[in-house]
Amino acid sequence: MPTGQKSTPAEISAATGKLGILIVGMGAVATTFIAGVEAVRRGMSSPIGSLTQMGTIRLGKRTDGRSPMIKDFVPLADLNDLVFGGWDIFTDSAYEAAANAQVLSHLHLEPLKSFLDGIKPMPAVFDKNYVKLLDGPNVKKGKNKLELANQLREDIRNFKKQHGCSRLVMIWCASTETFQTASEIHDSVAAFEKAMEANDENIAPSQIYAYAALQEGVPYANGAPNLTVDLPVMQELSRKNNAPIAGKDFKTGQTLIKSVTAPGLKARLLGVKGW
Repeated sequence: MPTGQKSTPAEISAATGKLGILIVGMGAVATTFIAGVEAVRRGMSSPIGSLTQMGTIRLGKRTDGRSPMIKDFVPLADLNDLVFGGWDIFTDSAYEAAANAQVLSHLHLEPLKSFLDGIKPMPAVFDKNYVKLLDGPNVKKGKNKLELANQLREDIRNFKKQHGCSRLVMIWCASTETFQTASEIHDSVAAFEKAMEANDENIAPSQIYAYAALQEGVPYANGAPNLTVDLPVMQELSRKNNAPIAGKDFKTGQTLIKSVTAPGLKARLLGVKGW
């Protein structure tokens, strides 16, 4: 930029239409999120913990007193425009999964039962070698990993059409995968696709989901400490299809709070049923 020339803020287009939230892993984290959003939409609860709904942003100096709500300052999607779907290795509806997780009480779940029961998971891409303690019946089958990725891409397109969504995002809420390091198959899209076709064992399910999402132009957020979006292939796809990638675990803040509060609870012999 030439010296002395001022930059002008980029205009952010307002979010319009339905936003589809596609979630990989419809367990405790995902169903609590879905139930919480619906409870807020019905006026049953406040969006406690939500940066977008309750957070503010400071403009100018502290003494200016300009701290609008983030949701008023940035044209984000309205909560009423969110539509939920996803994949899981179990066939339980969002209500059944939430009841089994026992994060939310019966008192909170029952008013939402009809809504949550209507959200049923699509068959998932799963590899027991990457999550050894889980197994389930609701799993996709295909001759190779590229075919599984194409099945996911079809799921994405069908969901968008069925629910009339203007745009989509994908969030990984499934279990943390077995640790792995990157290899040459992750260096480019061409190498990755060739490896998927050969059923390379170094391609984890999360990478198949990310590939499918990014090929469809769908942003991908990683909610576990998996390697998924740290790879050159995903960064290449992200740039090529203008689909953002983000995330390296949902639990960073939660772990901090645990480390602060756990010693106090222990010192006072306060029993904790769940965490």
